[in-house]
Formats: sequence, C-alpha cells, structure tokens
Amino acid sequence: MTSKFWTALAAGAALAAPGIAFAQEAAVDMTPPNGEIGYIFNTFMFLIAGFLVMWMAAGFTMLEAGLVRQKNVTMQLMKNVSLFSLAGVMYYLIGYNLMYPGDGWTVPNWLGAFAIASLEPVGLAGTETDLTYASTGSDFYFQLMFAATTASIVSGALAERIKLWPFLIFTVLLTGLIYPIQASWKWGGGYLDSELGFLDFAGSTVVHSAGGWAALAGALVLGPRLGKYRDGGIFPMPGSNLPLATLGTFILWLGWFGFNGGSQLYMDTAANVADISRIFANTNAAAAGGVLVTLVLTQLLYRKPDLTMVLNGALGGLVSITAEPLTPSLGAATLIGGMGGALVVFAVPFLDKLKIDDVVGAIPVHLVCGIWGTLAVVLTNSDATLMGQLLSIVIVGAFVFTVSLVSWMVLKAVMGIRVSEEDEVTGLDVAELGMEAYPEFSQV
Repeated sequence: MTSKFWTALAAGAALAAPGIAFAQEAAVDMTPPNGEIGYIFNTFMFLIAGFLVMWMAAGFTMLEAGLVRQKNVTMQLMKNVSLFSLAGVMYYLIGYNLMYPGDGWTVPNWLGAFAIASLEPVGLAGTETDLTYASTGSDFYFQLMFAATTASIVSGALAERIKLWPFLIFTVLLTGLIYPIQASWKWGGGYLDSELGFLDFAGSTVVHSAGGWAALAGALVLGPRLGKYRDGGIFPMPGSNLPLATLGTFILWLGWFGFNGGSQLYMDTAANVADISRIFANTNAAAAGGVLVTLVLTQLLYRKPDLTMVLNGALGGLVSITAEPLTPSLGAATLIGGMGGALVVFAVPFLDKLKIDDVVGAIPVHLVCGIWGTLAVVLTNSDATLMGQLLSIVIVGAFVFTVSLVSWMVLKAVMGIRVSEEDEVTGLDVAELGMEAYPEFSQV
C-alpha cells in the first residue's frame, strides 16, 4: 500500500474521533439506582434457582421411569407431568398465600390466608413495591417448585398399582392444602419458626419428610404390589431401565444446587454470594458421601455393590444436608450425607420386613433421611436446639401423615385407589392409558 493510503486513513480516523467521543458522552447511564441492585440480584437468583429445581421434575420422572417395570413406565411419565401442572395451578389458587400469609393469618401462626396469588403490575407501574427483596413473580416461581417436588416424592412410592385419577386428586390436596399449611409453620413465620425456633434451611422436613409421610400413608392404604411378598419371602421386582434411573439421579443432583443454594434467599452482598458457593460445595459433598458409604455397605452386606441403592444413597445424602447446607464444613457435610446413605441401606430392607412396598425407595430417602438431616442441624448450627427440632418433626409428621391417611382412606372408599389384579398384571400403561413406553418390545 502507498503512503497516500496511510495518510488518508489517519486523516479519516482523526475526523471520526470527535464523533466517537460525542457518542460516548451522550450514552444513557443504564446503571440501576443503588436501592434496586439488591432487588435485581435477588430476583435473578430466584429465577435461576427456580428453573434448576424445576429440572428436578425431569429427574424424578426419569428415576421413576427407570425403576418401575416396563409395563408401567408410561403411567409414571403421565403422573409426573400431570402432578407438576396441578401443583402450578393449586399453588396459585390457594397454596402460595396459605404458605406466606404475611399479616393475613386466618388462624394466627397456624392457618394462612385464603387468597389467590397475584403479581406486580407490568413494569412495576403505579406500585410501591419493596425493592429491598425480590419480585413476587420470582418468589412465587421458586416456591412453587418445592410444592411440586413434594408431590413427586409420593408418585414413586405408590407406583405400579395406583389408579391415575385418585392419585391426581390427592396431588390437588397435597399441593394446595397439606404442603403449604405445614410449610407456613416454618417458612411463613408460623408456630414452628416463632415459638420453637425450628431450623430447616431448605426443607429436609418441610419438603422431604412431608412428602415421605404422605407417601407412607398412601403405601399403607394401598398395599404392596402383587407377588412382592409371598410365602414368607421378599421378591425383588427389578426396574426396566437403570441407565435412565442413573440419568434421573444426576439430574436431581444438579437440581439440588438450586434447591439448597436458592434457599439462601439473598444474593445482594458479597457475604451472601460466598455463602451460596459454600452451600453448593457442601451439597455436593453430602451427595458424594452418600454414594461412597452406600457403595461400601452394599459390597459388605450383599457381596456386590447395588446400583439402585447407590443411586438412592446419593439422594439420601442430598436430603440429609438440605436442612442445613451452610454451616457444616466440607468434612462434616460429607459425614452427614454418608450417614444418610447408610440409613437408606438399612431402611429399605426394614420396610420390606414390615411389608410396606415402596417401589423407588422414596420413604427411606425422603422420610428417614429427612428426619436425620433435620436432627443433624444441631451438630453444626449452635442456634438449633434438639427439642425444637424434635418437636417440629413430630408436629409436621403427625399433621401430614394423619391428613394424608384420612385423604387416602376417603378416596379408597369413594372411588377406589387401586387397579384390579388383572390390570396390575397387564400393566398400568395398557390398562389405564392404552399406550406403552416401549411398544416394539411387546409386539409378537
């Protein structure tokens, strides 16, 4: 290139420079006012954590689809997509304000407000919204995911012999009334929180053992699957797709970071962000502890490692750390999760001895480990008291189990909750839905 070209280029750049400077000076300052920054970050955190917890719905679905027999897979898929949608509607119509009544308690500290949830107006127009916390929409979305999780726990335990519509009716009761009422006692500022000083960071009791109590009540009323317990023996019924069950476990493991991390509730300071990262690390450590303890125990007890136990060991570790994922050290979190894995190994055969049929191990994972995790809070958080934790476990358990038991019994008397023996043998996919998940494998 000639020297004339470079001279012209330099001249053009010199002419353009003032224009560039002018454009920069005229740019609009998009930095939000200081009072809104925390609101923005908190809202963002709820949305991100919320869709991680929503992803757990896929995890439960895949786990259950893998652990049931081939002839019942489609039913589990149908139940999970339906219960998630029912939870969304019921939590909007009644659950959210029952759980978070503010000053609008119907019965102070025990029964929240009966009102439909509402959001802020578009663009916050004409509103005096408190900008120190987060948007109502993000909070509603995040909390809704927990309600749906509780229903998913019940789905797996009662698989392979329950009718679709009675299960969905119970889901309406659970997500609209049972779950939000007991959750308000802690997270809504009710009796357990204000009077007993109950600590349950992300829901070992409020979510997991609540779902476990509801599942236990249903399993007792429903009875075991045909052929599970006969002639004094216990006959395993292997799942149809262990790769799918393993995928479901990893999805749940991933979603749990939103479950526990989002329960920090604030991401508006460096301290809160550091705590969220600590929660992530402890959550992962507990899952790893659950896996390793289950792996070793099943090798020792059964001479071969049991994959399904190991998968539930991971989930048991996650449930165990959920009540307090912030205060433990990494070592303590690993031990807490490891104890959860051990409890799963011993609780599964114990239920079988009682002839309580839990298809996916939901009761050992969510109820047993939920109780353990809630008690373990006293080991790492000096603000917790053993009596406060114990009494709260008993109160929540008595309420959820009793109301669930009555609900299941009423449903059984009114419409029946169990399919016929013929339909159970045929499989719920064909009998209840008229379609199969793997039709090519059943064709002659």
